[in-house]
Amino acid sequence: MTRPNIIFIVADDLGYADLGCYGGRDAAFGPVSPVLDGLAANGLKLTQGYSNSPVCSPTRFAMITARYQYRLRGAAEEPINSKSRGSTTLGLPTEHPTLPSLLKADGYQTALIGKWHLGYPPTFGPLRSGYDEFFGPMSGGVDYFTHCDSTGRHDLWFGEEDKQEEGYLTDILSKRAVDYVERMARQDAPFFLSLHYTAPHWPWETRDDAEKAPLVKDNLFDLAGGNIHVYRRMIHHMDEGIGWIMAALEKHGMADNTLVVFTSDNGGERFSDNWPLVGGKMDLTEGGIRVPWIAHWPAVIAKGGESSQLCMTMDWSATMLDAAGVKADADYPLDGMSLMPVLKDARHSFRRPLHWRMNHRGQQAMRDGDWKYLKVDGNEYLFNIPADERERANLGKKEPQRLAAMREDWLAWNATMPAIPEDATVSLGYSVKDMPQR
Repeated sequence: MTRPNIIFIVADDLGYADLGCYGGRDAAFGPVSPVLDGLAANGLKLTQGYSNSPVCSPTRFAMITARYQYRLRGAAEEPINSKSRGSTTLGLPTEHPTLPSLLKADGYQTALIGKWHLGYPPTFGPLRSGYDEFFGPMSGGVDYFTHCDSTGRHDLWFGEEDKQEEGYLTDILSKRAVDYVERMARQDAPFFLSLHYTAPHWPWETRDDAEKAPLVKDNLFDLAGGNIHVYRRMIHHMDEGIGWIMAALEKHGMADNTLVVFTSDNGGERFSDNWPLVGGKMDLTEGGIRVPWIAHWPAVIAKGGESSQLCMTMDWSATMLDAAGVKADADYPLDGMSLMPVLKDARHSFRRPLHWRMNHRGQQAMRDGDWKYLKVDGNEYLFNIPADERERANLGKKEPQRLAAMREDWLAWNATMPAIPEDATVSLGYSVKDMPQR
């Protein structure tokens, strides 16, 4: 079999149960995510998949390097904000090997369409870290129509040139991705496409809201804006765009040998459905880090698979390298682990301890098998996740030895990571803690 094309689709702030295939309910207009539900039904759905962080840019550091984000200074920002324009330290170092740079060096065409959020030119940028092409915003969040960031500055780039383009951002990204697939269909080399949507990240706007689009930066943080109906329509717009891309793959006979992966950079925010999980963005409770994981690759993945294998964002990156037959740089060993055995057989499983830390509220977490260690605001917790996904029953007093062992494991892991710099900042934007329940 020839090497696969790879499309890595990442939503922004999507809740665990926002998609129908993860238990989400239909909206007034019908199913919210029929395309993604179809990809899950005809591929593999993972139910215990996590993001590397409960906030945007730290996860993206892990995603592009296949390594724990804590190894890089920029990832200590929670997250990098628009005020870091011009910084020479807060970004992805160009000398660090990346998923696209490793694939590119081995013959892949590479492109990022969508959100970067790993530092600004001239020091940092997608074209400096392995992508042949880039179209999208550099910052964490932009208006869907004006394409301005939270400082009011226009932020939509063609390569390293900031240029104007009319339209609803989700649709623009989807159409650009379709155009890329059409162009790659005429090439002999396999391609790697990162399609990183800003949806359903605020501001909450559908493609029908052009006349109501914010004209000033303060409206990006309008706490009275949006509602659940607008939010779900935003997800549907993204789902429609993914359908356009899948249709382009089918049109050119490329769908069978294209690995399409879908996930979210972190857990949901204000209008997200995280049921049965609690918490959300910025939290190391399940609602902040457990996210949808879907893989579709008909040549390899059997239809209708479901796996409870523990895994996190950087494992997808390691998996993509493995699928392409590309080796990591020996000087930058991967922390991510390949899921290829699981893709080939959903019944396969292996032990996969996962570790997290957050400067915000001094959070620490570890998942190992059924058990999760959590520390927040100086308080320690021990949960059996399969029995208690809502993290209500603290079993620390009943299982003191297990609690102590997991604490020591976390401390030993943390000792292998650089310390959080004293000047690292927590940029909450607004993260709403009382998530909707069903």
